[in-house]
Amino acid sequence: MKTKIMLAAAALAAALASPALAGDPTGLWQTPTNGGQVRIAHCGQALCGTLVTSDHIRADPNTLDVHNRDAAQRGRTLRNLPMLTGFTGGPTEWRGGSVYNPADGGTYRGTITMTGDNSLRLRGCIVAPLCKNQTWTRIQ
Repeated sequence: MKTKIMLAAAALAAALASPALAGDPTGLWQTPTNGGQVRIAHCGQALCGTLVTSDHIRADPNTLDVHNRDAAQRGRTLRNLPMLTGFTGGPTEWRGGSVYNPADGGTYRGTITMTGDNSLRLRGCIVAPLCKNQTWTRIQ
């Protein structure tokens, strides 16, 4: 009996001492550029993200996606614009997704990595090693 108690206590101590996994990426995130805020959610089996607001949207809620490389998409507004699509994986890294950048109208291959409960690293690549990283901070 004493051995069982000791084993249980050791298992509990090990569980408490091990580092916690970074949190769920769903929620509202602050980007480091243009005052952007992106809501990440589950879209089926994948993660997706939409632009909620930015400095441009606050100045004019009807701001259009004028830099889109697809002329047919230039009439859509920036508010609620899909920016992240098709990211799969987890629990701390999601790959295989696309990152749309409304500043240049380009779409890039991306990776989302949780670096803490309230921070993530977004990596977008034209082709490796031509990549850019951003650190986003959780708002909600």
